[in-house]
Amino acid sequence: MTGPIDAVVAIHNAFRQDISLIDAAALDSARGKPGLAATVERFKFFNEVLEWHAHGEELAIFPALEAVAPSVAEAYVKDHRALDAAFDALSKAVSVRDPLETARATKAFKFYLDVHLDKEDAHLYRLIKERVSVPDQGQAVGVMASTVPQDRFPELVGWMFPLMGNDDRENMTRIWQMVMPPEAFAGATQLVEEAIGDDWSELTRRIPELEGAH
Repeated sequence: MTGPIDAVVAIHNAFRQDISLIDAAALDSARGKPGLAATVERFKFFNEVLEWHAHGEELAIFPALEAVAPSVAEAYVKDHRALDAAFDALSKAVSVRDPLETARATKAFKFYLDVHLDKEDAHLYRLIKERVSVPDQGQAVGVMASTVPQDRFPELVGWMFPLMGNDDRENMTRIWQMVMPPEAFAGATQLVEEAIGDDWSELTRRIPELEGAH
């Protein structure tokens, strides 16, 4: 059964997919392959989304965990600060237009982020699922979602859904259906349809009530 935390895991998977694309482009660019600058530059928006995500965790998820598993979240806050430093190194490498240093910095950023997300999924969010009630999970995820500026939500959907597999798309859409007012959900699913194009038919097959929802 889909629960609120599945939305967070889905976003983690989108992060993994995108940083893999950015890392591959940075490596190919360092090897002299042209036309990859725009893909490498994606790291700026990528990190914006990552900052919203991390801020939401620190604002809502980590306090919820602290109530049932004291001191566990402390190490993950330190991870966030380390990721900030890794991003600063990457941003500096791109700004001086050093392809080799950019590839090195991107690889380091990807490695640390992958380890961090894997730990969260296997440890932190498992504890949340086991020890925090579903209503409290939903409340925490709602607060977390509120850290995304409303005017940037279309950008977020346009970035996130193409990076997701069908299972994550379904989970995220079902969670939105549970927590959003009908009008907001209709607007969100229209953005999803625009973002995933021909794949919309698979999502409506999985969630038939989406057909004609907007």
